[in-house]
Amino acid sequence: MIIKNGTLVLRDGLVKKDVLVQEGKIVKIADNICVDGETVVDASGLHVFPGLIDIHVHLREPGFERKENIESGAQAAVKGGFTQVCCMPNTNPVVDNKVVVSYIKTRAKEVNLCKIHPIGAITKGSKGEELAAIGGMQKAGAVAISDDGVAVKNARLMYNAMLYAKGFGLKCLCHCEDKDLVDGGSVHEGLSATIAGIKGIPRAAEDVIIARELSLAEELDCPVHICHVSTYSGVRLIRDAKRAGVKVSAETCPHYFAATDEVILGYDTNTKVNPPIREEKDRLAIIEGLKDGTLDCIVTDHAPHHADDKNVEYPLAAFGISGIETSLGFTLEYLYKTGVLTLPQIADKMSYQPAKVLGLDGGEIAEGEVADFTIVNVDEEWTVDSSKFVSKGKNTPFNGYKLSGVVKYTIVDGDVKYTA
Repeated sequence: MIIKNGTLVLRDGLVKKDVLVQEGKIVKIADNICVDGETVVDASGLHVFPGLIDIHVHLREPGFERKENIESGAQAAVKGGFTQVCCMPNTNPVVDNKVVVSYIKTRAKEVNLCKIHPIGAITKGSKGEELAAIGGMQKAGAVAISDDGVAVKNARLMYNAMLYAKGFGLKCLCHCEDKDLVDGGSVHEGLSATIAGIKGIPRAAEDVIIARELSLAEELDCPVHICHVSTYSGVRLIRDAKRAGVKVSAETCPHYFAATDEVILGYDTNTKVNPPIREEKDRLAIIEGLKDGTLDCIVTDHAPHHADDKNVEYPLAAFGISGIETSLGFTLEYLYKTGVLTLPQIADKMSYQPAKVLGLDGGEIAEGEVADFTIVNVDEEWTVDSSKFVSKGKNTPFNGYKLSGVVKYTIVDGDVKYTA
């Protein structure tokens, strides 16, 4: 394959070059490459990004296939421009052993769209009582461990989990939430919650666990990754820890830099997400954290649900937003078009850093790297319409939003897996 006439989004800037791909690898980047017999992808007027990588998705299989399965999730991923995704373990059965890890890897090969990397549970059944079989999962292909959806309540158990993970070359991906402080809340604890009459969740519910994980990481000299940061105070904690030399990386999601808790005032249960969408000062702090490098990655936390899970009273509705098909659009609209991040910086947040955090191949366009590409018309505008999602999860509160950036090609290991 030759990708011709496109603007390459490299780590150090933009450049118009052709790319020659052979046997799934980038073998040459140069002007006017011509090789007989090669497939030509014309990227005229388009930007060629390194394949986007999402290290925080929920594919629901096994056990919750009515919400999503590996095939529908992978179809949604490549439509959204993602060449690699890492799926969280809160399935049924929970991904807490090598058998379930192997099952996911096998299904991913059968589907043969994007690369799918399982994340194993920290504790058996994600119950927070006993460590899962971390070594066995790592050998079977798990790329990290997490009890995403719940925090490990016992600090000693989390201490041991970090030590075990470090020994196997894995990171703990930490869902930071003190359930006692959540106390049955559904939205951010603020003025909008008061007006809506919905029980709120304070920032401290997130921040106290962030602080604990940072303290453990510093004590053990272990790397740790903080999931879906939503608070201004959490950003500050992580920034201070990085300055002190703590080995921490962190992520956030588009709904935290694109919306505020005022979205709950319409009582649309699709706005219910964990952690909750917060206030303007949180949104601005998230943007600043992305800009200054405090927050390393933009992820989706893609959480598809069946309509029945959302079509209930707000406090009873499931948490989560289906976001893998809108993530790039939100990022380009709210961060690129506003001048917050350049295209190379967006590629850094959505490809290079995710690969670096979990030690995955890919993440940049360079000779010798895997031939994963996301080819985008960054200026083309479109309107969110969840009825057109290929994900089973249509649960987004952003129908009607105008976004920028349309994925034209998603290429994985030199094979075109999606074309617009």
